Amino acid sequence: MTSPERVRRVQADSPWEETIGFARAVAAGDRVLVAGTMPLVGGVLQGEGDPYEQTLAAFRNALDALRKFDLGVESVIRTRMYLTHARDVDEVGRAHKELFDAVRPAATLVVVSGFVDSRVLVEVEVEAFRGARAS
Repeated sequence: MTSPERVRRVQADSPWEETIGFARAVAAGDRVLVAGTMPLVGGVLQGEGDPYEQTLAAFRNALDALRKFDLGVESVIRTRMYLTHARDVDEVGRAHKELFDAVRPAATLVVVSGFVDSRVLVEVEVEAFRGARAS
């Protein structure tokens, strides 16, 4: 069991963090979990209509949260991608490969019916491990 003093939470600029009551990322022991992350920067949608650009923006936001724990892409062990259209799988996959090809995390890609903001095509989650070493 993880002791309370080993749990740390960080916030970002999502308006839903305060409304719903969640943290952008939580470190518990050696694991860091990044909540579902949309391609919004300062409340402005990035890459409207472009699943590739939205995926890059969403993962950049998630990786920014990891940096608050002094972690980078090399620490990522799992990704999850939620998208609204199966037709976007190739573009979402291309963005994922561009960012994570060197580390090859476990990955899940799921098609969902939609998001809170209907313009959003992709939402992502990231899990990282503080003791990650290449193998």
